[in-house]
Amino acid sequence: MRILVFAHRLEVGGTQVNAIELAAELRDAHGHDPVLFATPGPMVELATAKGLRFLPAPEPSWNPSWGRMRALREAVRREKPDLVHAWDWPQCLDSYYGVHLTRRVPLLVTVMSMTVPRLIPRAVLTTFGTPELVDRARSAGRDRLGLLLPPVDVHHNAPDAADGGEFRARYGLDPGDTVLVTVSRLVEHLKLEGLLRTVRAMAVLGRELPRLRFVVVGDGTARQHLEHLAAQTNAALGRPAVVLTGALVDPRPAYAAADVVLGMGGSSLRALAFAKPTIVVGEQGFVSAFTPETADQFLYQGMYGLGDGNDTDHRLIAEVRRTVGAPERFAELGALSRDFVVRHYSLESVTRQLDGLCREAAADRPALRVRAADGVRTAAVRAAGSLKTASGPAIRSRQRRRSR
Repeated sequence: MRILVFAHRLEVGGTQVNAIELAAELRDAHGHDPVLFATPGPMVELATAKGLRFLPAPEPSWNPSWGRMRALREAVRREKPDLVHAWDWPQCLDSYYGVHLTRRVPLLVTVMSMTVPRLIPRAVLTTFGTPELVDRARSAGRDRLGLLLPPVDVHHNAPDAADGGEFRARYGLDPGDTVLVTVSRLVEHLKLEGLLRTVRAMAVLGRELPRLRFVVVGDGTARQHLEHLAAQTNAALGRPAVVLTGALVDPRPAYAAADVVLGMGGSSLRALAFAKPTIVVGEQGFVSAFTPETADQFLYQGMYGLGDGNDTDHRLIAEVRRTVGAPERFAELGALSRDFVVRHYSLESVTRQLDGLCREAAADRPALRVRAADGVRTAAVRAAGSLKTASGPAIRSRQRRRSR
């Protein structure tokens, strides 16, 4: 099939990597003809390296965006795709009103966030990235659902795939340092809480462990806030315990350099692929190491979690202390991590799932009355408030599992 992949703005981020890698693998392994349609950003470099054709989309000021819908209709007119694959609800709305409702172009929607957005039309085949979210979407009355786990290129992300020593030397990390690494977008939504908690934890752990370092790889609107807190922590410890590198298009050397990785989502999955001990730092105080005891939990809920709202850093401090204090377990945890990702999240297996979902979506031709009713319901939800309030009442995973 010819597939128009309508992705986010191509800033450095895990979902953008997922969209690009899956599109390229659909072409290489399944013979499809993808073209990438997105607002330009640094990850155009990855799309070009993968040999994907790229069509620039305008930056939206609102969703749905008249400007993006016009550009999308023109791209569809030229490319004549059998399917539009839209990533997340903003691209879904532009696709739905721009070409699905009016021109009957088949539509598949993928959501990799940890919510079930109310804005997505119910009759559109929609995939989620965890079994728990699929279950919650079904409980909310949706029945056109699919599971699409976040893919990991386990060949590109592997223990011997990058030079960690060079990364350590570049950022002044000594061979004897114990290095914690986070690779993340530095943004307020979803990410900032865990980043702040980890920097604060370093103010305590850094006094106990003088060779402990924390490296933050990424950029975003919260960077200045983090830099300020990191400077305070470093001043209190009298050494550069916290290092911010900025964004890296290729963060693999950071994973390779790490002794332990902290984070969530796709970043933590890549850490597992590098056979690194990994601590998942979620929201509302959630923290839990990836271990044989927690592996099934993370497979169901994703590499994420919601805590009980306790805003102290005691659990994170205890989990880091426990993990770095047992280096003899690093090899065992690394082997478990690598096996887990290869079995469940490999790019090849996830792309096979996506191939079937694309074929199912392309074959579906809902009646006009169904599409119109869906469009009216979605417009009503969208009109209920601003962008923030309209997307806010999502059905978020409500796991309340306390970290050990």
